[in-house]
Amino acid sequence: MTVCFAQSVQDPQVVDNKNHYNANELVKKMRDEYKKLDKLEMSIWECCELLNEVVDDSDPDLDEPQIEHLLQTAEAIRKDYPNEDWLHLTALIHDLGKVLLPRFGELPQWDVVGDTHPLGCAFDESIVHHKYFKENPDMNNPAYQTKNGTYAEGCGLENVMISWGHDDYMYLVAKENGTTLPQAGLFIIRYHSFYPLHRSGAYKHLMNKEDVENLKWLQIFNKYDLYSKSKVRVDVEKVEPYYISLIKKYFPEKLRCSVLFLNQISTGLELVMRIT
Repeated sequence: MTVCFAQSVQDPQVVDNKNHYNANELVKKMRDEYKKLDKLEMSIWECCELLNEVVDDSDPDLDEPQIEHLLQTAEAIRKDYPNEDWLHLTALIHDLGKVLLPRFGELPQWDVVGDTHPLGCAFDESIVHHKYFKENPDMNNPAYQTKNGTYAEGCGLENVMISWGHDDYMYLVAKENGTTLPQAGLFIIRYHSFYPLHRSGAYKHLMNKEDVENLKWLQIFNKYDLYSKSKVRVDVEKVEPYYISLIKKYFPEKLRCSVLFLNQISTGLELVMRIT
């Protein structure tokens, strides 16, 4: 799913094209930089409110703010899986890494959104717009051109370098802030844009037993992520107390983040930079 701001709409294919420049060296630098979480502190609900202005212009079925998509997904899952409160919260926060986008964050569209895929091994044909990989620097490394590449079969996705994007950033924020979400929740956050895996079945040879179990939950989630969109608005004030309670259960009150925000966001939320 490709996100664009109304004032800066981009062709999804252009974003996907540039996304294919995501190479090992770039991803390592991004993870090292954004893992510091040294720019500011904010709550998860504040982050949700920041996404009020984000609309997915590449999706003809969705013209509401991003928070509507998050709540629609979460509420649909809550209805069908009432006892899995961790899954409700995971659905709510899965796209919060999009605060890396311009206006709120500091990165270009192609480095935040779009499908993700492994690096350090051959690019599977199922990856969207596969032809653009010819421009990727990793194509010049013979060690990356085989099925396993630099990995051992069954090594586990935790040990596989994945292209950088909002998925991996939110995973880092959750993990480094000590979330108590189960591993399946973190798996969903980190790999929900990994369509070559959960849509095409590619790269399963790199998975371990834990990945196999977690993939079952990701595939359940994916059905709601893609098909929960509706013109019926969610009553935010009505459901907010429930999700605030889940946030308190699974996360600290404030999260350390690595995104450099404007001092004043148009939603009226003021964030104070923490100097480190």
